[in-house]
Amino acid sequence: MSENFQEILHCTDLVFTTNGLVISLLNKKRWRLALAKINCSRALLSLFSEVLEKHKKISIVPSSATFLINIDQPCKNSEVNQTLLSKVVKEKNLKELLKLGGAKGIAVSLKTDENRGIGGAVEDIFGRQEEFGTNAYSKPPTKGFLYFVLEAFKDPTILILLVCAALSLGFGIKENGPKEGWYDGGSIFAAVYLVISISAISNFRQSRQFDKLSKVSNNIQIEIVRNGRRQQISIFDIVVGDIVCLKIGDQVPADGLFLDGHSLQVDESSMTGESDHVEINQYRNPFLFSGTKVTDGYARMLITSVGMNTTWGEMMSSISQESNEQTPLQARLNKLTSSIGKVGLAVAFLVLLVLLVRFFTGNTTDENGDKEFSGFGKTKVDEVINGVLGIIAAAVTIVVVAIPEGLPLAVTLTLAYSMKRMMADQAMVRRLSACETMGSATTICTDKTGTLTLNRMKITKFWLGKETVEGKSYTSIAANVLELLHQGVGLNTTGSVYRSSASEFEFYGSPTEKAILSWAVLELNMDIEKVKGNCSIMHVEAFNSEKKRSGISMKKVEDDTVHAHWKGAAEMVLKMCSHYYDLEGNVNSLNDFDRMKFERIIQGMAASSLRCIAFAHTQVLEAGHANPNGQQKIQDNGLTLLGLVGLKDPCRPGVKRAVEDCQFAGVNVKMITGDNVFTATAIATECGILKLNEEMDDGSVVEGVEFRNYTEEERMEKVDKICVMARSSPFDKLLMVKCLKKKGHVVAVTGDGTNDAPALKEADIGLSMGIQGTEVAKESSDIVILDDNFSSLATVLRWGRCVYNNIQKFIQFQLTVNVAALTINFVAAVSAGEVPLTAVQLLWVNLIMDTLGALALATEKPTMELMEKPPVGRKEPLITNVMWRNLLVQALYQIVVLLTLQFKGKSIFSVGKKVNDTLIFNTFVLCQVFNEFNARKLEKKNVFEGIHRNKLFLGIIGITIILQIVMVEFLKKFADTERLNWSQWGFCIGIAAASWPIGWLVKCIRVPERPIFSYVNWKKLRCM
Repeated sequence: MSENFQEILHCTDLVFTTNGLVISLLNKKRWRLALAKINCSRALLSLFSEVLEKHKKISIVPSSATFLINIDQPCKNSEVNQTLLSKVVKEKNLKELLKLGGAKGIAVSLKTDENRGIGGAVEDIFGRQEEFGTNAYSKPPTKGFLYFVLEAFKDPTILILLVCAALSLGFGIKENGPKEGWYDGGSIFAAVYLVISISAISNFRQSRQFDKLSKVSNNIQIEIVRNGRRQQISIFDIVVGDIVCLKIGDQVPADGLFLDGHSLQVDESSMTGESDHVEINQYRNPFLFSGTKVTDGYARMLITSVGMNTTWGEMMSSISQESNEQTPLQARLNKLTSSIGKVGLAVAFLVLLVLLVRFFTGNTTDENGDKEFSGFGKTKVDEVINGVLGIIAAAVTIVVVAIPEGLPLAVTLTLAYSMKRMMADQAMVRRLSACETMGSATTICTDKTGTLTLNRMKITKFWLGKETVEGKSYTSIAANVLELLHQGVGLNTTGSVYRSSASEFEFYGSPTEKAILSWAVLELNMDIEKVKGNCSIMHVEAFNSEKKRSGISMKKVEDDTVHAHWKGAAEMVLKMCSHYYDLEGNVNSLNDFDRMKFERIIQGMAASSLRCIAFAHTQVLEAGHANPNGQQKIQDNGLTLLGLVGLKDPCRPGVKRAVEDCQFAGVNVKMITGDNVFTATAIATECGILKLNEEMDDGSVVEGVEFRNYTEEERMEKVDKICVMARSSPFDKLLMVKCLKKKGHVVAVTGDGTNDAPALKEADIGLSMGIQGTEVAKESSDIVILDDNFSSLATVLRWGRCVYNNIQKFIQFQLTVNVAALTINFVAAVSAGEVPLTAVQLLWVNLIMDTLGALALATEKPTMELMEKPPVGRKEPLITNVMWRNLLVQALYQIVVLLTLQFKGKSIFSVGKKVNDTLIFNTFVLCQVFNEFNARKLEKKNVFEGIHRNKLFLGIIGITIILQIVMVEFLKKFADTERLNWSQWGFCIGIAAASWPIGWLVKCIRVPERPIFSYVNWKKLRCM
C-alpha cells in the first residue's frame, strides 16, 4: 500500500480533507483502482510523515480543515505527448480533447497552473524546450557568396569579355610566349574578376542585411503569465505550457487552446484562405493556430505546440524570406539603364564596324608603324585573329562602360545603408520602397496618442456628480458609489494588477488601462482580487476604435443580482445615461440642464488637453438579461453616470519642433484622433499643427462624422484645409487618405490599431507604432516607428529625401562619365581608327564609376538643407533640369580636353603615342575623381560643405587616387601605360581640377523649373 501511495504522489497533486482523500485525476480509468484502494484504508494518514521525509520538494499549505500537497515534478506525462497534442489541435478534435479533460485537463498534465501559468524556472523552461521543442522555424538555407558570384557571371557583357580574354590569352601566349603573352588577356581577366567580386560582395552584404532585418521584424513581443505575473517576452522564448494573453490585433504566437476570455474572434485567412472571422470559445471551438490574428475580444490561451510542430511552422519552413522586391525607383532606373545601354550598344556597334573596316582595308598600324593587316595571304592567321579580338574587346568594353550597372547598385547601397542607419534612428523599414517614397511625401496623417504625446496616462481630474474630487478627499465618496466604481474599473478592463509586495503594485495593459487601474488601486483602495471574487462576469463587449467604449454584464455572488457596467469616451457614455450619482451616493435624474452642465465639464477638461472617460452603471433584471444563446447585447441605455475622469497625456518633448520641420519642408501635418474635438484642438495647438488664431469654424478642425457626411465634391474641396479630424473612426482615416491621394498628394499615415490596417495599406507610406501597434497594423505598414515618436517620423522623412537625393547625385556623376566616354571613343574610332582607352583602362574607369562612385555618393548622410526644399511629388522627373545642366557642361569640358589630347597631345607635349594615351587615360580618371566632389551638391556652389563628416567619401577618393598612381606608375604591362613625369602629372591634375571652377560657374546659370523634355510632344513624334 505504501508503494502504491508513493507512486500516486509522483504523478499528481493530492488534497486531504477531514472526510477522506480526494485525488485530481487526469484519466478516470487509470486511477479508479488506486482511488478504491485509498478509500478502503484509513491507515494512509499514518504514512503521511514517512512521505514527507522522502519528498523534500513537497510543500504543505494548511487551512482550517484542508492540507495541500504540491509536488513539483518535471513536465513529462505518458498520456499527453507532443504528437497527441499537435494532432488534437490541428484536427480540431473536440471529442479527443474532452477525453483529455479539456484545456484545463491538458494544463494540469503540462504542469501549468491555469491562473499563475508555469513557474518560469530556467530548468523548467529548458526541460519543456527539450521535450516539446522551441518556437522557431527551420528556414531554407540562405544564398551563399558563391550564388552571387554565379549571378554576376550571367551578365552577357561579362561573358563576352571573358571569351575575348580567353582567346586573347591563348593567342598572346602562342605568339609571344608565356612570359610576355599573357598581359592583354590576363589584364582583362583581372579587371573582370574585380568587377565580379565587388558586385557579388555588395549583393551578398545586402542579402545578409535583409536577413538581419527579417529577424528583427519577426521578433514579436508576446504577453504571457508566468508565476502569476504578466510579462512580455520574445515570441521565440514561448514554450509549451505557457499561458498567453491575447487582445485585439495580436498575432497568435503558437498553436494552443482557449482557456478563458470574452468575444474572441480570429482571422484565419492566413491558414485557410477564408476571409470570415472565426469565433473562439471554450466549448464549441477552443482551437487557436499560430499565425492567425485576433480581430475582436480578448482571451488567455494555453500553448500546446510550438515551432515546427505547428501548421504555421510547417508552412514557414518551405517559404524563402529573401526579398526580391523591386522599388519604384529601381524600376525607373532599370528603364534608364536599358535606354542608356541601347545607346551604348549602338555606339559600340558603329565603333566595331568602323574599326573592322579600317583594319581589313589596311588603315591601322601597330606600335612599330607597320600595317596590322596586309592581306589574307601576307598576314598570319594568329595576327588577324588577335587584331579582330582586340577590336571586339574594345567594342564590348565600350558597352560595359556605357551600361550604367552602377545605378541599381547605387540604389541598393543607399537603401541598405539608409535602412541600417534608420534602425539606429528608431525606424525599421519593412518594405524597401518606403525609403524612397517617404522622400516624396507631401502629407502626413498622424495619430495623437503615443505619437504626438508620451502615452503616459495619469488621472488628474475626477468628477463625481457635479463636484470635483481632489487630493485625499476620496474618503468622502459614498460606500455604494465606491463599490460600483471598484466593479466598473476592476471588471471592465483588459489590464491586470500584480502585487509584488504588501505596498508595491505592478500594472499591466494599455496606458489608459494602467492609469485607471493605478488610480483605483492607489487612490480608491480597490482590491481587484476581492472584486473579482465577489462577482462573476457574464458577458463582455470589448473596446474598439469604432465604438469607443467597452461594457460588461456581471452577477454579484452574494445576491445573484445582474449589473451592467460601461466605460468609454465621456460624451458617448453620457448619451447613454438618464441619471447620475452625486457625492453622497444619491441617484438624481439627468435633465437637460444637468446634461449641459456635464457637457461643459467634459469640454473644460478636454480644453485642458485631458482625455475624458466616463463610467456608468445600471442594474438589470435577470429575466430581461437571460438569453438561450448567451449573446444578448448588454443594456446600453437608461444608465446611471458614476463619474468622469480626466487623463493627462503630455506632449512629447521636441514634437513641436519636428512638426515645424515638416511644415517648413512643405509637408502638411494632419492629426487624426479618436479624442473629442476640444482635446484634439488643444493638443494640436500645443504641438504646432494648429495655429493659435485658427478656429473650428474655418474648416481646419472637423469631426469624423461631419467629414463622412460630406459629399464627394465637398470632401475634395475641403480636405486640404483640414488640420485636425476628431472623433474619427478608421473608416474616416481611410476616406481622408483616398481623398488626398486623388488630389495628387503622396500620403504617409501612422496607425497602431487593427482597424487602421486598411488606411495603412491604402497610404503611399504606412507607418505603424512599434510599442503600442498591434501585429496586424505592423504587417500592414511599410515602416515601423520603434519608439512611437513623431520626431522619429520627421527623421524618416529626412532619410527618404536623402535616399532620393543620393541617387540623383550618382546619376549625374554616372551620366557625365557615360556621355564623355562614349563620345571620345566614337569620335576617335571614326576619325583615327583607334580608341584611346584600352579594354583594361575602360574596365578600371567602370570600377571607379560604378562601385567606388556609388559607395562614395550613395552613403551621404541627411542634412537639414534637404528639409528646406519642397517635396518632390509623384510626377517629377528623376533627372532634373539642374542635373542636365551640370552633367552636360562637365561632359562637354572632358570631351574637348581629351579629344584635343587625342589629336594634338603628341605635338603639344613632344611625347610618343603610348605616353600620350597614358595622359588621356590619367586625365580622364582624375576628371571623374574631381567631378565626384561636384556631384555632392546638385545646386549649392560650395561642394566642400560638410565633407569632413563623410569619412567614407574621403576614404574612397583617397583609395581611387592611390590605385590610379599604381595603375600608371607600376602596372605598365597590366594597364598598358607608361610612367609620367612630375610635369605631366601636374598637367593631368590641373586639367581635372579645372572642373571645380567650371562647376561653380555653371551653377550660376539659372534653368527653368519646367522639365526640359516636357516641351517635346512625344505623341506627335510617335505618330510621325
